[in-house]
Amino acid sequence: MNNGGANMLDGADFGAYVGALVRNIPDFPKPGILFKDITPLIGDAKALRMVVGALAEPWVNQRIDAVVGIESRGFIFGAAVAMQLDAGFVPLRKPGKLPSDVDSVTYQLEYGSSTLEMHRDALRAGDRVLIVDDLLATGGTAAAAVELVRRQGGEVAALTFVVELAFLQGRSVLGDTQVRSLLVYGEGE
Repeated sequence: MNNGGANMLDGADFGAYVGALVRNIPDFPKPGILFKDITPLIGDAKALRMVVGALAEPWVNQRIDAVVGIESRGFIFGAAVAMQLDAGFVPLRKPGKLPSDVDSVTYQLEYGSSTLEMHRDALRAGDRVLIVDDLLATGGTAAAAVELVRRQGGEVAALTFVVELAFLQGRSVLGDTQVRSLLVYGEGE
């Protein structure tokens, strides 16, 4: 595992402290998948504070109008990052969860397919958007989020993730969109 850069927050090495709280769950949600469980990380107040700070820090002096969080763990980090950046928060949800008119995108996951929805009036044309999620794997979910933002005329400033499974090459489907991950894992890590 590498931490995507030398992040020193609260006097502790970011990669060592936060990375130690990400546990591996073999064969979840199906055989052959090594799931990166961030539940212990979000249960640790110091680690959660460190992660939210690290996700927000590059954008503090940038114009970010909205933070888009992807269901469901992206809500945890995205809403907190939005508060730090004095930006609005936009949830991307699974079908049937949003009460007003929606736009939707269906995409492939590493173990199936899914659909994301966003309210049609969630963004204004020209809004600079930061997309936040817990995990970048094959990139399907992230690419769907980018598509939904761009359909509304939003400009994707970047995508930022807590964990990236680099061996699944999710960045490759995101084109030239800026991607930042706090913890990057190779195969088998």
